[in-house]
Amino acid sequence: MGFPEKHLSEGEIVEFHLRTHVKELFLPVLILLATGAAAGFGLGILPDDDTTTVTVGQWAIVVAAVLIVLIWSFWPFITWLTTTFTVTNGRLITRTGVIRRTGRNIPLRRINDAAFEQGLTDRILRCGTLIVSAASEEGQIRLHDVPRVHAVQLRLSELVAEAQREDGWTREDPQEETDYP
Repeated sequence: MGFPEKHLSEGEIVEFHLRTHVKELFLPVLILLATGAAAGFGLGILPDDDTTTVTVGQWAIVVAAVLIVLIWSFWPFITWLTTTFTVTNGRLITRTGVIRRTGRNIPLRRINDAAFEQGLTDRILRCGTLIVSAASEEGQIRLHDVPRVHAVQLRLSELVAEAQREDGWTREDPQEETDYP
């Protein structure tokens, strides 16, 4: 599912529409599997009475398993599903939140720098943290676990340069462009 076109300005084109890296779901999936196995084991070792009614022990196991899955598997999945990063030819858009949505739009011409960080695991999984420095009160924005972070950072830098050229932006200090021996 892409970024809704009704939220785009006229002539605006989506370059990237991404969610956080799927590695965020590794632990919730492990918890889901372990909880299912533990609940099945617990239900299996309970003494079997000849009645067809469900015992308090069985209810306790089922309720505990459901709560664990809801809190540590379902909620992280929904959070992952609702966190997006979108780069268009005019702005960087972030959206996050399940119950309370938070969004931020940063025009590309306001971005000063785009950098990325990758640890060893991030390099293996081809993701990382995108660090965007904007000319605003918030300063830097850190977008964690961005898939293909290197490609996103490179394209974002190109789009920022294009946007600043279109606005007639030039360096304030011409001495910065001088190469010193």
